[in-house]
Amino acid sequence: MAKLLIIDDERAIRSTLREILEYENYDVEDIDNGIDGLEMIKKGNFDLVLCDIKMNKMDGMEVLEQAQIIKPDLPFIMISGHGTVETAIEASKKGAFDFISKPPDLNRLLITVRNGLDRGTLVTETKVLKRKASKTREILGESESISKIKETIERVAPTDARVLITGANGSGKELVARWLHEKSNRADSSLIEVNCAAIPSELIESELFGHEKGSFTSAVKQRIGKFELANGGTLFLDEIGDMSLSAQAKVLRALQEHKITRVGGEKEIEVNVRVLAATNKDLLKEIEEGNFRMDLYHRLNVINIHVPHLTERIDDIPVIAQNFLESICSDYGMPVKKINDAGMAALQALPWTGNVRELHNMIERLIILSDKVITENDVRAFANPGGGTNIGAASSTQIAAAGGSALTSSFDSFSNFQDYKDHAEREFIKFKLEKNNWNVSKTADEIDIQRSHLYSKIEKFGLKRAE
Repeated sequence: MAKLLIIDDERAIRSTLREILEYENYDVEDIDNGIDGLEMIKKGNFDLVLCDIKMNKMDGMEVLEQAQIIKPDLPFIMISGHGTVETAIEASKKGAFDFISKPPDLNRLLITVRNGLDRGTLVTETKVLKRKASKTREILGESESISKIKETIERVAPTDARVLITGANGSGKELVARWLHEKSNRADSSLIEVNCAAIPSELIESELFGHEKGSFTSAVKQRIGKFELANGGTLFLDEIGDMSLSAQAKVLRALQEHKITRVGGEKEIEVNVRVLAATNKDLLKEIEEGNFRMDLYHRLNVINIHVPHLTERIDDIPVIAQNFLESICSDYGMPVKKINDAGMAALQALPWTGNVRELHNMIERLIILSDKVITENDVRAFANPGGGTNIGAASSTQIAAAGGSALTSSFDSFSNFQDYKDHAEREFIKFKLEKNNWNVSKTADEIDIQRSHLYSKIEKFGLKRAE
């Protein structure tokens, strides 16, 4: 049910509008002044507002302007007994969805409200789709370090200041960069990403600055580099610590002069690019060892954002894990599974050498291989020492907190994840069948699969009842 707010200082108008809209099954609240109306907008979750223009205490246009700052996507329908074309145009310019005159025509009112709600829904859906397309997830967690990162992003994003993002692999440096771009004034332009560690040193300059046809053996045509592609937008240089010294010199020049030259070219090309950089290395140590330029370091490190290791914020693991559970189960088109308290404690006890990325993979593995409720035993059974997740590597205090003992199974015999998955699935089904004295029907109900599916699994794994 859509929730509407009426702001009007005339009791009769408020009562009439409320009666009409509630008859149409809308959830309606009303208030007689703009100041209190803004407070209700801040605290409430309204889908549309009908606001009078001429009011005491605060003018309706001012209410509209303030509301646009608080909730820019909230549709506003302005109403007035002194409506003119000029007033309607002014309201539209300030962000109003539509304008209607008093006394409102019933059909016109209902159509306008319906259209305003449809528009609000479309705006919300569009933002969700854009977020999915851009792969920009929320930065999850309420720990002090994450709250500080969010606050820094809010302050720094609207500027053009260069940002150096540091942290271990998988900690979420790329996500921070994406949010810096999304909340910047360049959000409508491109975010171009370059993984400096994934590009051979002899090709990095061509990748960044482009090249002219014939500039080297394989340059069969002209190529536009990442700096040009990011013109007007943001360039994210991931793993900047792995960039060659010659490329570093050219990047420094581009940052200083806002100009680049393609490999094999002579023409200087002006670029307007905001540069964000990330690294898992200690750049000061790299400078001491002669692997990184100090002048480039200072150019990039205007603002520093350090993303903490997941083990430094274990209180955030439950909310992150729950988010992954919901999103992964949604992608698979299956009911959302749950993790019990002991299972969550076991997750928090792991060393997480792969950070948040490893947690995501772990949750996906648990969803695939575990029953409806993910338990401590599931976490211990499906941890992956080869990827760094090994309860045995945790401290005795952590293991006690998880309520489990060290994982002792060896995984050396498995060449890939599918082999391990088949092995785990086979052992799980065998255990359940033996527990239920090979009652296939009861076992199928317990592990929540169809009986025919369970028979197929028994045949696939060659399971037989012990004589």
